[in-house]
Amino acid sequence: MLNLASAVLDPLLNDNPAGPRITYYDDATGERIELSTATLANWAAKTANLLRDELGAQPGTTVAVLLPAHWQTAAVLFGVWWIGAEVTLSGPADIALCTADRLDEADEAVGMGEIAVLSLDPFGKPVPDLPVGITDYATAVRAQGDQIVPETGPGPALGGRTPEEVLDQARTAAAARDLQPGDRVLSALGWSTPDELLANVVGVFAVGASLVQVTNPDDAVTERRIQTEKVTKVLD
Repeated sequence: MLNLASAVLDPLLNDNPAGPRITYYDDATGERIELSTATLANWAAKTANLLRDELGAQPGTTVAVLLPAHWQTAAVLFGVWWIGAEVTLSGPADIALCTADRLDEADEAVGMGEIAVLSLDPFGKPVPDLPVGITDYATAVRAQGDQIVPETGPGPALGGRTPEEVLDQARTAAAARDLQPGDRVLSALGWSTPDELLANVVGVFAVGASLVQVTNPDDAVTERRIQTEKVTKVLD
């Protein structure tokens, strides 16, 4: 059966593992982080191992991803899919990964289930003052291995859609935008619905393009960024 993370990441790893795959900007803070395909895959593998070995995820487990458009969110998504679990963007769910400001939402989504909180800090700082029983992602993921044995019998991948359906729909969304292998794609679009994930993340990677994702975009620097990042397509 198709493993969605393997289907998307393996061709990229075979083609150009050291090339940039996701470059993240936050124009409000000045943050810029760039991950190669290999580094993104390592983060996804660490997340997968955390989910499977410490939080008990497996095929059929539903994982609520309550996170913004961010490079760490991309790692979380592919980590979930590597172990054959299902991403949901709301409750109910068995496990939730969230930011601290959405902890109440995560708690409501999972009931007695597991929760891991991401600081999204570029230097990997933990979230302070977490309640007892809540996992700090930055601390826990650091100890995980950066290789993963992909699940060969995955369950649904996203909102009840099979991995095959997700991949087909993502490629269709990319084709509608004429995204091509090697494109450098600039986007400030959200990832808050299944269709947005398909079009704005999975579809970009599935056709062999790379993503420049911007949070709190400053229009005054857009043209310069297009030049410096060698952007070939802008999503709007």
